[in-house]
Parts: sequence; structure tokens; C-alpha cells
Amino acid sequence: MSDQAATFSGAIPDTVKTERSRSFWQAVFRRLSRDPLTMICAAILLAIVLIAIFAPWIAPNDPYKTSMVRRLKPPGTPGYWLGTDELGRDMLSRLIYGGRLSLFMGFTPVVVATFIGGTLGVIAGYAGGRINMAIMRLIDVFYAFPSVLLAVAISGALGAGIVNGLVSLILVFIPPIARVAESVTTQVRTQDFIEAARATGASGARIVTGHVLSNVVGPILIYASSLISVSIVIASGLSFLGLGVSPPLADWGLMLNTLRQSIYIAPVNAVLPGVMIFTTSMCFNLMSDGLRSAMDVKG
Repeated sequence: MSDQAATFSGAIPDTVKTERSRSFWQAVFRRLSRDPLTMICAAILLAIVLIAIFAPWIAPNDPYKTSMVRRLKPPGTPGYWLGTDELGRDMLSRLIYGGRLSLFMGFTPVVVATFIGGTLGVIAGYAGGRINMAIMRLIDVFYAFPSVLLAVAISGALGAGIVNGLVSLILVFIPPIARVAESVTTQVRTQDFIEAARATGASGARIVTGHVLSNVVGPILIYASSLISVSIVIASGLSFLGLGVSPPLADWGLMLNTLRQSIYIAPVNAVLPGVMIFTTSMCFNLMSDGLRSAMDVKG
């Protein structure tokens, strides 16, 4: 009798849910493997991440060693494959080390903002009523400002530095992630299986962790993955304006700032950090689009 009641109420055994989840992700990975553009972008990003992680062993020279004799050497100079910057530092080594900070400034704010914003959005979407109103009106205060302007304003108020830059980016990304989470949770809350779970006497926490999260995590993660490229670009912009990473640390945005006055003398050297920012952000965008398509069940 208890089994019949569980079936009638829409309760699904954990083993069945686990098997369905495994089959879903297997189908997603199978569709991703059939997308050549996504796989190429994934390979490029994997190479960039691995090079950044193993920078101390891969970089051919000390990225902080200066030499006024070697200033602005062109690419192809013996011992300096991509030339040198305005202080005679090896461009290739600084690009490799700069990838560590740029990727860190791209991933960390999105991960933290996804946890905070996703939690707020799920609570607001499931609770509804006054709780939803209070959370979302607070979110709208930050959401009303353009992301770049808000990041510059917060960083300007807090001061330059990696920590302050991270705080500003986290505050920028919490509102959009929270709105996506709230919208998806509101849709899931009205589904029949949620009503069936309530009919069995399941608590709100049990319903959220066992039923709601499994249906909203996918859309939230897809949207968050599209923000990584935005985070890299904004973080580089903050460093370019002197509000992010401080010299002499290697960062792609900071390198663009220090090399901008040399663009007429050594144009190739000056644009290399911008090429890295463009390539990395574009690959993240294309990866996000591929992941969205692979997780589109209707497609």
C-alpha cells in the first residue's frame, strides 16, 4: 500500500532519479563531443589553463626581470619569441603568467556570485510573496546599473587591488544570476511533481534540495558559464584603468595599459595581451553556447 501511495503521489525512488540524471549527462557529453567548434574551444581553453597552471616550468624567462637595453624588442628576437615590453621584460613569459591572474579574476567572482546569487534566487523563487519581494527589490537596486559602470564605481570606492577587484565583480554578477535563478525556480515551483511532493508531506527544505535544485542547477550553470568571459573582460578593464591588479604583477589588462604608449613603436607587442583577452573570452562564449545547445532537451 505504501508503494502504491508513493507511486500515486509522484515520488520517485532515489535509484531511478540517479539513473535518469546519469543518462541525461551522458547525452549532454555525447552531444558536446559531436560539436567540433565547442571541442576546439574546449581544447584551446584547456591549453591556456594548463599553461597558466604550469607557468613556472613553462615560461622561458623571468617575467619580472627588466632591462632597458632590451626595450620593445620585436617578436622573433633570439631568446624572446614574442619580443619584450616597455621595460625589457619577456612578453611570452608575462603573457603566460598574466593568464594566471586573468583566469583567476574570471573564474572566482563567477563561482562565488553563482553560489550567493543562486541561493538568493532559489529562496526568492520558491518562497514567493513578501520574501520574494524583499530579495528581488534589493537585487534590482544593483541590477539597475550597467555592469561595467557598477564595477568601476565599486572598485573606485574600495581602491585598487586584487581583493577589491574581486569584491566589485562578485557584487556585479550576483544580481543577474539571482534573477535567472528566481525566474527558473518560479517556473519549477508550479510543476505537478512539486505539488506531488508537497502532498506526501515533504518539508520545504526536502523539496528544494531533492526536486527544485536538480531542475534549476542546469540553467543557472549555463548562464554563469557565459559570465566568465564577461568577468575576464571587466577585470582586464579594471586593471587597464588602474583599479584592478597593480604593477609589477603580470595581468593582460595591466599589460595593455603599460604598452598603450608603445603602440606606434611596437604595435605587435602592444596588441598581444588584447589578443589573449579576445581569444579566451570568445572561447568561453562559444563553449557556453555549445553547452546550452547540448543541454537543450527539446533540441
